[in-house]
Amino acid sequence: MSQYLSVQTVLRGSARRWLITGVAGFIGSNLLETLLKLDQEVVGLDNFATGHRKNLELVKALVTPEQWARFRFVEGDITNLDACREAVAGAEFVLHQAALGSVPRSLENPLRTNETNITGFLNMLVASRDAGVRRFVYAASSSTYGDHPGLPKIEDRIGKPLSPYAVTKYVNELYADVFGRCYGLETIGLRYFNVFGPRQDPDGAYAAVIPKWFSTLLRGDTLFINGDGSTSRDFCFVANTVQANILAATAERPDAANQVYNVALGDRTTLNELFEHIRSMVALARPDAANAQPVYRDFRAGDVRHSQADVSKARQLLGYEPTHRVLEGLRVASDWYVSLSQKAERGG
Repeated sequence: MSQYLSVQTVLRGSARRWLITGVAGFIGSNLLETLLKLDQEVVGLDNFATGHRKNLELVKALVTPEQWARFRFVEGDITNLDACREAVAGAEFVLHQAALGSVPRSLENPLRTNETNITGFLNMLVASRDAGVRRFVYAASSSTYGDHPGLPKIEDRIGKPLSPYAVTKYVNELYADVFGRCYGLETIGLRYFNVFGPRQDPDGAYAAVIPKWFSTLLRGDTLFINGDGSTSRDFCFVANTVQANILAATAERPDAANQVYNVALGDRTTLNELFEHIRSMVALARPDAANAQPVYRDFRAGDVRHSQADVSKARQLLGYEPTHRVLEGLRVASDWYVSLSQKAERGG
């Protein structure tokens, strides 16, 4: 039995109290769904800056009424310390997902990114420390590797940040380490590598590449690729990310805490390859998409050219073992976006 299956078995027999910040977001709502299906007690905090109420309604439809009754929602902002204290009261585990993502957004508005991602993060650390939280697990980022050229990316070798967003996520790691050293708060940072999957928003100026491309091809619009398409990423399906969060929160090895871990597959997919995969999947529902061709434009400022993770540390200390490869995840995501598109066409 895998470590993850073992942990799920234990949790089903013993309800714990969890706080998920950013619960109405893409990753947060997937965490909520999984924990409620494991009969856990969950508090969620969100201000709906990037999350959506519809994500909570979708989770409600996927769990039993009894499981949904185990969820309490707090509408609030992590930049407000009182809201953080209210949400974290009584929690054993914190899964901190709330943040303002997107490199372009941070370049356009570094002040707001700093306020949410650093001040908000510090508020959550203080509130968790004061509430006696057992472990604080937070969404770190592969952007922390910055301009370090080495592949695959190894946790203790980073370069200089390439964007304000990357700076904020690195500062999170520094603060978490200090809170572990100074206050004894157990923290674990998970450096996400291009997470994707159902409920990831395809709309808006800062939409991630996979949902944006599904939506673009399903509408029959022009699809743009930044650069020549050789840029590569370690795309990680959201179920793998959920697994890493739950394993990080419950890991019992003494050397597992107060660490950062890569959360990815340990593989690379170029943007050209990704386009071909998505085009072929969309073509099953929209045959004319089979003839779609991308339009190439300039590389985007602040982006690294290649990214690939070494996940051996997470495997060794957390028992992490990805369940979905890229194509498997894309098939699940494709079903989601096709269904969303069909619903929109029906006016639903």
